[in-house]
Amino acid sequence: MKGEAWLFTGTALFFGATTVFYGWLSGEPAGSAALCVSFVMSSLVAAFLWRQYRRGGERPEDLDEAEVRDAGGRRLYFPARSYFPVLAAAGSALIGLGVVQGLWLCLIGFGVLLPGILGFAFQNLGHPE
Repeated sequence: MKGEAWLFTGTALFFGATTVFYGWLSGEPAGSAALCVSFVMSSLVAAFLWRQYRRGGERPEDLDEAEVRDAGGRRLYFPARSYFPVLAAAGSALIGLGVVQGLWLCLIGFGVLLPGILGFAFQNLGHPE
């Protein structure tokens, strides 16, 4: 994870510096907003990878002298089938349509999105890791 974390940290720093430099020279809001969103998204991925590295330590892939058998055994947990991602996607689509059609549809979208996100996030709360 450490290599991936450094990669996304460098990407986030690049987008952060580019956002400041581009915003200062151009004064154009659309490009600055797109670069700022890129900075935020790469920062989120970098923060997640650093957290996973601190939580799990080095993987066999990170070690120079690791062998194939070091990575054997059960290492990941994959949850059972869930309909919460579909619910979250439907809520996001309704919110997008609500921006165009009207506030009423946007509010319905938030009403559909919230249970989808909460269910998706907490469906495996009792699973021991």
